[in-house]
Amino acid sequence: MHLFGILNFNRIFVDQFFRNFVVKKIFKKILLLLVSLFVAILFLMLLPRVLAKLYPAKPPVGYYFINPTILAVYTGLESLTDKSSQTPEHVEVIRNIEYKKINGKSLQMDIYQPNNDFHRPPLLVFIHGGGWSHGDRNEYLNYALYFAGLGYMTATVTYRVVKDATYPACVEDITDAVKFIVENNDKYYFNPDKVVLIGGSAGAHLAMLAAYGWKQAGKEADSANLVVNKHKIKALVEMYGPVDFTTPYARQHPMVTRLMAHSWEETPKLFAEASPIFWVNKNSPPTLILQGTRDNLVPLSQAEQLKHKLDSLAVPNVYKTLPGWPHTMDQVKRVNDYCRLTMRDFFEKYVK
Repeated sequence: MHLFGILNFNRIFVDQFFRNFVVKKIFKKILLLLVSLFVAILFLMLLPRVLAKLYPAKPPVGYYFINPTILAVYTGLESLTDKSSQTPEHVEVIRNIEYKKINGKSLQMDIYQPNNDFHRPPLLVFIHGGGWSHGDRNEYLNYALYFAGLGYMTATVTYRVVKDATYPACVEDITDAVKFIVENNDKYYFNPDKVVLIGGSAGAHLAMLAAYGWKQAGKEADSANLVVNKHKIKALVEMYGPVDFTTPYARQHPMVTRLMAHSWEETPKLFAEASPIFWVNKNSPPTLILQGTRDNLVPLSQAEQLKHKLDSLAVPNVYKTLPGWPHTMDQVKRVNDYCRLTMRDFFEKYVK
């Protein structure tokens, strides 16, 4: 019995030893896997900033997926743009200018007027996004103040969203805003033949329609269209905006159908009318296209389609893709800085 007990104890000891050995081995493998995963994530998170240091003139590289992008902002790797930017000393702000009143609703704009004593500057009109359902004209305040500080006159505009009225109300508002401000160019002292429209997302869609000569089918051009066409928009900047509502993706998208207040099956011609791509012609203004390659709302193919159409008609254009960035990418300061400089170069070439 004593011998049997010793043998049994040895067997239990050996079994326990091997179990502990196996557990430790598995634990080490798991730990190694977790460490490797952490290092890989850390490498991928730091890579965009490293590339930015190595290639400062190149478009900033993003994180390719929305969750890492959010994590980069949350951890401080990326900072968001400051929407409460300081007004430059030599810029006068004129707020809440009513350009139109319709159905009891006052539509207004803000103007940022530089002190240019010797010449009338170009006018840059910024049009906010928000899926045609929300948004605020201060959305692009940082752009408006930056370019006003460079000597441009800038303006930010409010328009009706779908809860107020569906298509074509928002487009009419933008053309009316341009008509109003152009007709008051002596009062605000800018060059009416050097007006640039800049928009992002839904705002880019409206900017494109106004700049490319939109008008409603079956209707004569109204006074706003005539004024806009007379002076002709000098240049256009479209950032991640939809250009074609007739694609299978766009015509079924709830944001588009809500704007149109009809389904594609009911009014396909209306969807085409509201698509900027069908208004592009050989006389269209020079266009700057800024698009994230990982846009989760407006496909990259939309920007490529516009680029192809402009090229086919020999319309001057600059096409900049920002690798790895999602929709509204310019909310990130590093991207916003790049967009500012790209716009600045574009304006120097085609506007001044």
